[in-house]
Amino acid sequence: MLTHLASPVTVNWGITARCNFVCSHCFSRLDRSPELSGDDARRVVDILAAQGVMFLNYGTGEPLLRGDLFPLTEYAVGKGMKVTMNSNGSLIGPAAADRIREAGFHSVGISIDSADPGTHDGFRRMPGSFEKAVGAARLLRQRGIPLSVSSVVCRVNHRDFPALVSLAKELGAHTIDLHNFKCSGMGGLNKERLDLSPEEWKGFYEAAVPLRRSEKGIDIAFDDPILSLLGEEEQGKLVAGSVCGKLSLYIRPDGEITPCGFIPVTIGHILKDDFGKVWNDSKVLAHLRTKAAAGKCGGCAKFSSCLGGCTARAYAVHGAWDAPDPHCWLGD
Repeated sequence: MLTHLASPVTVNWGITARCNFVCSHCFSRLDRSPELSGDDARRVVDILAAQGVMFLNYGTGEPLLRGDLFPLTEYAVGKGMKVTMNSNGSLIGPAAADRIREAGFHSVGISIDSADPGTHDGFRRMPGSFEKAVGAARLLRQRGIPLSVSSVVCRVNHRDFPALVSLAKELGAHTIDLHNFKCSGMGGLNKERLDLSPEEWKGFYEAAVPLRRSEKGIDIAFDDPILSLLGEEEQGKLVAGSVCGKLSLYIRPDGEITPCGFIPVTIGHILKDDFGKVWNDSKVLAHLRTKAAAGKCGGCAKFSSCLGGCTARAYAVHGAWDAPDPHCWLGD
């Protein structure tokens, strides 16, 4: 397998850290960095397009709180990039859905964490958020906008995911992303309450993987390198272990570059440093691409495919790049 590509396929861009929700797991709620101006944001697009970045995803806070979201998206689409975003759905009414279509979004992900309204609203700490998210999903599909559903798997929903998959399918989503719980930002502060034990993660994947194999109406995505512990290798997988720093990068609202949104280690600035040089010469990225087998990973037959699991989780919990993923259930 490759250690990394010549340039990132995807850049996840936190165009704003502002959000109208106060979710218990959010990695960006503690981010107080200022936003780039509209002119600087277009310069970012120019740089990424020149580097051959194919996908630009708006994440972090609630993208629709940024006033120039739609003209910025039109600018990026005009540069040949496929633009996506993750939204809590609360600000997507008929007019916003029309503008999303007109701006040329490639796809929109709506966060729904449970098929039970009370569970979703409690996790998002926002009464009525389930109804708004489902309504936003329906508005997007009515306009022919490709839809994905984004869910954070944790203690509140890890046994109820089949109903969540059914809901996403009923809403017309092409994909449901079952994101593994991270330990960064508010997720780190609430880890003891929300995260699963390694054995519980094993149980979740042992139930979820067969559903992914049998489900024909929707793609179920995990993007978790510890799946290799079950012999579940991703088809078409280009790199071993985490994709951050190998296929993707993250840009904070102020323009600082990090390996991913869950790793708060700055490796450059999109407007002050040469992007190609950061990608190719960063010592941090070089380490992530060639991780060593530390701790219980030493001698593990799965290390060559998982490379210690999720680097963001390992770094958040242990403060070391090469530490084993705390979700790993082998050797405990």
